[in-house]
Amino acid sequence: MNPRVLRRFIIIAGISTFVMFSFWAVFKSVWESPPGDYEVRQGDILLTDRKFDEAMDRFDGALKISPNHRGALMGRALVYLQSERYPEAEAELTFLIDYLKKSLESDDRTGIGTLAAAYSNRGILYDRTGRYEKALADYIDALKTDAEAVDGPGIVDKVIYGTPDAATVKNRAIYLKQQLDLPKEKRLLRIPEIDKKQRTYKP
Repeated sequence: MNPRVLRRFIIIAGISTFVMFSFWAVFKSVWESPPGDYEVRQGDILLTDRKFDEAMDRFDGALKISPNHRGALMGRALVYLQSERYPEAEAELTFLIDYLKKSLESDDRTGIGTLAAAYSNRGILYDRTGRYEKALADYIDALKTDAEAVDGPGIVDKVIYGTPDAATVKNRAIYLKQQLDLPKEKRLLRIPEIDKKQRTYKP
């Protein structure tokens, strides 16, 4: 066989395989995922880019398709939290926590992780707004619910966000407990350079 013909065949076959695999992956992602998941993934990307209005549109779109979609509710809460709209974030997270506590099955690992993340994020909200006792209570609930889910960012997140020593729920809970046990005049509840390393959670 002519080597040039063989080489051309191999290249065409490789490109065709890549195109078909890409098409299959997109098809599976869009058509075989649960209703609303595609919109939530879009919202997550926009949220990472801090495009809050566009992210909220995607999360709202997911909720129109699938009311009470856990990822969309969490996404809305994080939009509010990251844009410092704290009353809206608190209402959204409280609704999500109550909804999950009522609807979760004992073997729903993703749902349990989402509940732990919701407690963590509400704890962060309380922390940022000076309600430290409530923050500690939510951090403890998060750890009791699923300590592994709120163990801190993985290596990819650490590289992307440049926070190799990001604060974790466990570390913050221990610190808050130690400080709240002290007399009020001796407490140091905020250390901005450390606190800013704390990241929100989205399973």
